[in-house]
Amino acid sequence: MKTSIRIALIDDQQLLRDGLRTLLSFFPDIDVVGTAGSGAEALSAATDWNADVLLLDLRMPEMTGLEALPRLLAICPHSKVIVLTTYDDDADVIAALGLGAAGYLLKDMQAQEIADAIRLVLEDVVIMPPKIATKVVAHMRKTMNPIAGQTATGTVAGSALSERESEVLQRLSQGLSNREIAAALYISEGTVKNHVSSIIAKLGLRDRTQAVIYALSNERSGSVAHSPGDHSPDA
Repeated sequence: MKTSIRIALIDDQQLLRDGLRTLLSFFPDIDVVGTAGSGAEALSAATDWNADVLLLDLRMPEMTGLEALPRLLAICPHSKVIVLTTYDDDADVIAALGLGAAGYLLKDMQAQEIADAIRLVLEDVVIMPPKIATKVVAHMRKTMNPIAGQTATGTVAGSALSERESEVLQRLSQGLSNREIAAALYISEGTVKNHVSSIIAKLGLRDRTQAVIYALSNERSGSVAHSPGDHSPDA
């Protein structure tokens, strides 16, 4: 029997917590194991929850979601954190992804879209609606020197990547999952994961999310849509 995905909801609005819990209960593979009305409450309960995915609001009193996010990941490093908020401010988006969020969703999304996002982040897919992805790409391009593909510090980006690593990075920008990249390149999924780890190390990135953002910011073939319905890229 397949194990349900354990999730927890962290939001200061009880009506939203209760409503989302009810909506997600209709999906048989999702189990809401806990809720919290503040960042501090979530930190106290996180270990007991043992959740696979945490849905985290940003604007909360006493401790904001941005303040709670890295502390939650420190307590539960195996958990994926998806920001679920009303706001799409550039600074919030960049800060949340930089702190390790696996996705950034808006509260006006349908329950099915949120359920799909929960499933996809467990496959190391970075989830962002198209308008959020556009903000991330715009921010990354501002930090890049357009001359010779250099970073703002002058380092030539991607010059140390092997041909295979460059192929994997390209597939990331196309929105393929690890499984799909493996199939496309006729290699194992484990080999894809090893290549992604190498890409992260060589480019001086912090994590998988930054690898996806880097791939997007260097994609020249056009904007890549990032929503649960169109297979956001993974690392």
